[in-house]
Amino acid sequence: MPTPGSHRGLTPSSSFQTFITARSNDSFATAPGIDTPSIYSHDLPQPGDLDDVEVDVDVKGLADVDESQIDPRLELANSARPTEEELDESLVTTLSRTVSRLSSTTTNKSRGKDIGAGDAAEKQAGERRGMEEEPLYIEFKPGDTRNPINYSRRKKWAITCIACSSSFLSSITVSSYNMGFSSMTRDLNATIFQATIGLSLFTLGFGVVPMITAAFSEEFGRRPLYIVSMVGFAVMYVMVAEANNIHTVQIARFLQGAFGSTGATMVGGTIADIWAPEERGLPMSLFTLVAVGANGFGPVFSGWIELNQKLEWKWIQWVQLMICGAVLVVIPFMGETRSSIILAKMARILRKKTGNKRYRARAEDERGSMRRLVWISCTRPLYLLATEPIVGSFSLWIGFAWGVLFVMVESIGSVFQDLHGFNIGQVGTVFLTVVIGCFLGFFANLYQERLYRKHFPSRGIEARLYLACAAGVLFPVGMMIYAWACFPHVHWMGLAVGITVFIWSTYVIYLSVFSYLADCYGPFASSALAGQSLARNLGGTIFPLFTHQMYTALSYKWANFLFACVAILLMPIPYVLFFYGPKIRQRSKFSRKVTEG
Repeated sequence: MPTPGSHRGLTPSSSFQTFITARSNDSFATAPGIDTPSIYSHDLPQPGDLDDVEVDVDVKGLADVDESQIDPRLELANSARPTEEELDESLVTTLSRTVSRLSSTTTNKSRGKDIGAGDAAEKQAGERRGMEEEPLYIEFKPGDTRNPINYSRRKKWAITCIACSSSFLSSITVSSYNMGFSSMTRDLNATIFQATIGLSLFTLGFGVVPMITAAFSEEFGRRPLYIVSMVGFAVMYVMVAEANNIHTVQIARFLQGAFGSTGATMVGGTIADIWAPEERGLPMSLFTLVAVGANGFGPVFSGWIELNQKLEWKWIQWVQLMICGAVLVVIPFMGETRSSIILAKMARILRKKTGNKRYRARAEDERGSMRRLVWISCTRPLYLLATEPIVGSFSLWIGFAWGVLFVMVESIGSVFQDLHGFNIGQVGTVFLTVVIGCFLGFFANLYQERLYRKHFPSRGIEARLYLACAAGVLFPVGMMIYAWACFPHVHWMGLAVGITVFIWSTYVIYLSVFSYLADCYGPFASSALAGQSLARNLGGTIFPLFTHQMYTALSYKWANFLFACVAILLMPIPYVLFFYGPKIRQRSKFSRKVTEG
């Protein structure tokens, strides 16, 4: 165990690497010149004291892990790190201390004092940090099976399927809601527009909340967030079903979208945690299948529930609550996939065994200041969205596609009822075209994976974008077919073909965005995906609000033709990234760090 003074040769700019092995019957093996007292049996934790009695890790100095050049908010300087006393305190204590300091600072400023009790405490903490030695950051050794990327394939697929089940639930909830508009507006004495606001508020919560929760998952772990989100999601079904007015429904839908956002944004990060880039294609394809395809599955059963006068809109919620209960049962079995959280747990074990507070995980120091953490959590997705051309351009593309998707969710009922006389049950069945389009995308992605494996050595991660370039063409083609099939004398199958082609392209766009961003941004994938999720769901929020007015003013065919024309304008985006992606990524501090790593 390194003792005080044994690293006098180390400066803040120098670094070293050594291997530490702490086992119940072994002594420490360290680099030459480092004092290493043995660990005796009475020093070891007793069985049951710790979850994991073996700690076998790499140790690195501060300079090895400093990423302030990538993002200045990630600085690990003395002023940003927790003191040794603060290191192992609970999250509740940390939050309480932060609130107390903020309160003291605010009170003293209001009284005109320059330095308050909170500032003095912060100053004393800074002085203690300055007296402490440079921390030693632990990392996984190559091939360590505790590293999520080295989990067995069976465990990886189990985690992937459980995570995707939350995406499935979120997606069916988005689209099944509008199937109950007729009975809901009658029972709650509301207008169709007020009910539509509930659809938009769901996607607003879906887009805004991940800006915070995605980055918090990177600091505190994914599993707790999955569980809390699913419980809140289930409660909102009850709130909607028991609502006595439309405003309660609107509030519940926003909160449900907020809780459900975990099933959209964080699943992409979870897959990036456990699957290497070359293995990620099929899991991401499965995720996209349930995330997009379930938008078609929900209306199929909810349309027929609405048609039954003994069930109607309330039972759409109760049936989904039953499905949510089944998902909630399996969610706790996921296990943690965020490597930094596992390392933090290992660091606590190592500190307890050795008594040396210098052993830390980076996540522990990054959460040293809660004010700093909240700032990073709220701004990192926006930071990537505003400064990264890849995130910005893809977000624009998928944001528009997602907006058009929600226009279809909102308008398919009126189109098929007005032009072909469908009832609400038949309208719900039309949404099977969404499922068919997603399966076409799923099987097409198998060919994309062959292209990726073949061309990755020469093209790099841009080999993910072959099908995305094809989707750039399919998107406007699908909208053109849908537009010019909007005549009563054209068979309804023409509309179905247009929807299918559009959904096929949307599936490919969605999958390409998630896969490409995950490969580009690695550990920052959840924040990059939260940035695009904001743009995507803002499209899903805004577009349905003008759907009825637009179709009334332009007619079905010209409104959809307008969407097709905008899709043509956005067509170059995947081609630009396909041919110039490497040059763009080399100019990105985030992506360049991932590539070099």
